[in-house]
Amino acid sequence: MKETRVGIIGLGLMGGSLGRALVRAGGYKVYAADADEEAMLKGALLNAYDERLTDDNARGLDILVLAVTPSQMRGLFDRFLPLLKEGALVSDVAGVKRPVVALMEEYSAKYPALSFCGAHPMAGREFSGVAHSTASLYENASVLLVPVHTPLEELSALKAMYLAAGAEGVLVTTAEEHDIMIAYTSQLAHVVSSAYVRAESAEKHYGYSAGSFRDMTRVARMNSAMWTELMGENADNLSREVRALAARLLEYADALDSGDSAALYELLDAGNRTKLSVEKDRIKKTRSVFDGE
Repeated sequence: MKETRVGIIGLGLMGGSLGRALVRAGGYKVYAADADEEAMLKGALLNAYDERLTDDNARGLDILVLAVTPSQMRGLFDRFLPLLKEGALVSDVAGVKRPVVALMEEYSAKYPALSFCGAHPMAGREFSGVAHSTASLYENASVLLVPVHTPLEELSALKAMYLAAGAEGVLVTTAEEHDIMIAYTSQLAHVVSSAYVRAESAEKHYGYSAGSFRDMTRVARMNSAMWTELMGENADNLSREVRALAARLLEYADALDSGDSAALYELLDAGNRTKLSVEKDRIKKTRSVFDGE
């Protein structure tokens, strides 16, 4: 059976983990490139790729994945897209999709023989860099795909790649819907964690904290430069979520300030009911989303 040749540019947490997963899975030959030579050396030790990506072997790629921030993509498109063969698929793993899809639309017109599809694996850790990558990062994760006039065959190949990496399934969406939902499910969580841990009490928590503190502060540890860019690219959606959350928090403060225990109980119970409703039949709901793709 012919191996699928995958190029990965950017051997950070996401790119390194994808490479390690595909090398382990078999059926894929992984070529990698990173501007940081140390990342390449660590990636080699961790079996994150089979060979370095060069101009020569780039010509034979079936899939090229850019595991970099949106601001880095244009230069890499200009560098590598002219090398790719007809029918090659260009994708990414960025946490915002509108700027990426807009760029893919632009380059799709320049390179009509290539295929493009945005992607965002819903996986990650609070640590960054290839040293923290793992072959199991994508296991049981969902992967969001945003087609850009993508032929069904190439879309199926991208889905197969992520399933081989351990993903539970894929969900096809639009760039607009992706960014609206990610503002709530991912970016807002990082903002809340960051704001929460900045309290003066954080330095005094030792001996007073347990799982709740650890859970709330886990994603405050982040790649600040990367998240600044991603949040900035999704500022409209994220700002709306932050302000809506701030308004909800003030409801709790108002109930506390007025001594209204009934109002406080109702707020807490409403949150509890919502959580139970969200989690009820979670696996069944998730499977129905994937089955509907």
